[in-house]
Amino acid sequence: MLAAALQMEESEPVRQCALTRVRRPASELIRFCLDPEGRVVPDLKNCLPGRGVWLTAERSAVAEAAKKGIFSRGFSAAARADANLADIVDALLEKAALARLSLANKAGLVTSGFTKVCEALDRGDAVLLLHAADASSSGCQKLDGKAAKARVVTVHCLNSGQLSLALGRSNVVHAALREGGACESFLRAVARLDRYRTQGAALKAASEPVTDTE
Repeated sequence: MLAAALQMEESEPVRQCALTRVRRPASELIRFCLDPEGRVVPDLKNCLPGRGVWLTAERSAVAEAAKKGIFSRGFSAAARADANLADIVDALLEKAALARLSLANKAGLVTSGFTKVCEALDRGDAVLLLHAADASSSGCQKLDGKAAKARVVTVHCLNSGQLSLALGRSNVVHAALREGGACESFLRAVARLDRYRTQGAALKAASEPVTDTE
């Protein structure tokens, strides 16, 4: 499961969600701070100066906090949260995941194309299987069977256009990643994005699935 990529490290700090008041590992929350104009901004890297307010890293939590004025309470000051703050966070998490996928590709850890991905799974070279969110179910089933036998993590919360852009190739529908630091970094980033959007459940395929032309 993607959630396994976000297992708490022994030394990881714990923070309290300002909305639910539940204490969680910092990796399961998102930090927010105020800019000089008093506007709420996400701090995904936990590095911006000043006081921070933490929220469970789920879209519904961010949307509810923005609606209910949780940030003003947490900062003990007037805080302006954009109505589309949940969308802003989603876009930032997505950008981070795609950037790390691009780095993994530059490191030579990514294989794309149905046939090549099949071969990588058969050889036991893959530790992560990527399906485009808009991939056809028929194209995924065979690869999923191979991945399940090899206990390979499967990801499908990025669409074909996004995968193609990140990898610098056309019509990327299926890809596999080999083990390596850049792969682990991408897995953690995409797991965070997946959990934010769906609380750990994979996104459903688009209404018009695409197929690999290779």
